[in-house]
Amino acid sequence: MSTVPYAGSPLPLGWTEHLAPTGQPYYYNTVTRESTYVRPTAQSTTLAGIPAQKKEKPLLKTQIPGTDWLRVTTTEGNVFYSHKIKKESVWTVPEELKPALAALQAQEALGSKPPAAPSKPLEQAKRKAEDPEPVDEVIVSKKAKTDDVEEEESEEESEEEEEDWQREAAEQLAAEAEEERKRKEQEEEAAREAERTSKAAEALVPARVDLSIEEGKALFKNLLREKDINPLHPWDKSLPLFIADPRYVLLPSVAARREAFDEYCKERARELRQSNVKKEKVAANPKEDYEQLLKDEVKSTRASWTDFRRTWKKDRRFYGWGRDDREREKRFRDYLKELGEQKRAAAQKAEADFFVLLKEHSFLAHGTTWKEAKKSIYKDPRYDAVDSSNKTQELSTHEATSHNSPLDREERRSRAIKEREDKVKVERQRLEAEIGRSKAGIDKEEGERLFRTLLTDAIREPQATWDKSLPQLKTDPRFTNSPLSQHQQIQLFNAHVSHLREKQLSNIHGLFEAHAPTLATTFSSLPLQTILSSSPVIKLGYDAERLEDEFTKWQRERTTSCRTAFDEMLGENSFVEFWGRLNKIGGQGVSGGLEIDGEDIGETGDEKVDMKTLAKNVDIKEMEKVLKNDKRYIMFDHVPEQRERWIRDYLSGLSAPKLSVHVDG
Repeated sequence: MSTVPYAGSPLPLGWTEHLAPTGQPYYYNTVTRESTYVRPTAQSTTLAGIPAQKKEKPLLKTQIPGTDWLRVTTTEGNVFYSHKIKKESVWTVPEELKPALAALQAQEALGSKPPAAPSKPLEQAKRKAEDPEPVDEVIVSKKAKTDDVEEEESEEESEEEEEDWQREAAEQLAAEAEEERKRKEQEEEAAREAERTSKAAEALVPARVDLSIEEGKALFKNLLREKDINPLHPWDKSLPLFIADPRYVLLPSVAARREAFDEYCKERARELRQSNVKKEKVAANPKEDYEQLLKDEVKSTRASWTDFRRTWKKDRRFYGWGRDDREREKRFRDYLKELGEQKRAAAQKAEADFFVLLKEHSFLAHGTTWKEAKKSIYKDPRYDAVDSSNKTQELSTHEATSHNSPLDREERRSRAIKEREDKVKVERQRLEAEIGRSKAGIDKEEGERLFRTLLTDAIREPQATWDKSLPQLKTDPRFTNSPLSQHQQIQLFNAHVSHLREKQLSNIHGLFEAHAPTLATTFSSLPLQTILSSSPVIKLGYDAERLEDEFTKWQRERTTSCRTAFDEMLGENSFVEFWGRLNKIGGQGVSGGLEIDGEDIGETGDEKVDMKTLAKNVDIKEMEKVLKNDKRYIMFDHVPEQRERWIRDYLSGLSAPKLSVHVDG
């Protein structure tokens, strides 16, 4: 630790001067281990060593009602709590004392005092542990008492209590002094560390570096990158890793370093996330996965993009590649073309191989029938590679080229070629017609998708009309280049506007439900101004009359839904089901019983109960007691008579259970 000379008055004995990393001088006492930025003088040092002579004493004692505790206020304004019986004092409020203390403070806030207790004689003072009494506030003074015994007793108690709180105060002050000592040691250690850092910086960095804040910040961030500081770790944890580097002091303050550190953490965390995303993409190779999905699942050139997307849209191999569905669809179309070329090439190769097969069997010429030729070649793989419709044609071509007469051979060859050309022409026309139909369907599908996207971007008001929106739509290329007819465009427009209206109506119904908790709520009881000023009502252009019509319609539909739920509740309740069905059967009086699955029910000792009579005692009121807590039942509290009639109608529709009557002989 280097000492910096000072040209002013000499420092008192034990004090030395040092420089902080910021260049500001500070002072350290080697005896008391105290550090300060204020230059000490001999007078301040002398005054600091003179102990305080004033002694703190209790000033005001207040009995806490209902407890054996006293609240004591000292001459210095400090407050502690003393237990009269246990002879102990504490600075913090005990948990069991908090309610009584809160009541006392509330009473004091109202301006009233607890009733004062009369002075206790000596005999009562000796029995205070057995029969405690409330003690009013006592002012500690040196006033002479008439009774010497009472004065001596009071002084003894006062001395004991004073010793208790002084001991507690001494312990607390000692603990605070220990904490202060530790804090100063930490500050001194930080100062020494800063001094070592400054010393290292002085050795490696020029005495004066003129850098702007941005340049210093850039160098500081480079330091953090070189040290590979984890961006998820806090400043305090990362500081020891780079504080000894000379570049640490290039920024003028700790605040500037913290700001640069935070910026580095954000930038580095973003870089790490992007790097991880790139690694995942490289590892997954989404393009190869998408290509493999096409190869595995698309086997026909007639495959539909809509069906393919619907089937695989949730598969990672599908959505993991491409910017959007448009790029994925384009690759799908290209793959269909490649697949068609592959199939055509495979068909041509199969025909060529089949023709070679025929040449290898020379005995197939000279009038050999297809049935006879098939027996000799059907086991060859080249036979199965060609369609059955082409096999006889190939055989005819082979026979024509194998005839002995050059003229006949040429004639047959020309005829076979012509037939082949005609067949290829017909097949080509069929394929072109199919491609045309597929292309038309694709164009329509793509046109609808683009037009819906246009409507989503341009039309956002539920009151929009086709005529008013047409000038705006005509400025968009998706409208002018659309393959759809005007009729199709208007249909899509109306569907889009209806969707917007339904969305706003749903929001209005949400407002109704928030302000109408029951079916009995009327329109007049709603906060009309609040609802009329809401966004969905304004967008739909509803006034109070139209809003009331919509509320009436919504409440009617809500009532129907609740009525259906009420019937479901009755069907789900086993109590209603059991006693309702049991009421439909007969009994045999007190001597008759019912048998369910071979077991008697209703037996009480030697007698049997008439279950029908018992069922009649379970009336509608008993059933309503079971159902009263169900929300589906509560919704009709405003029409109890109608609700009771619904229950009776439900019970009347129940059938008797399948029981056998058991009769004693």
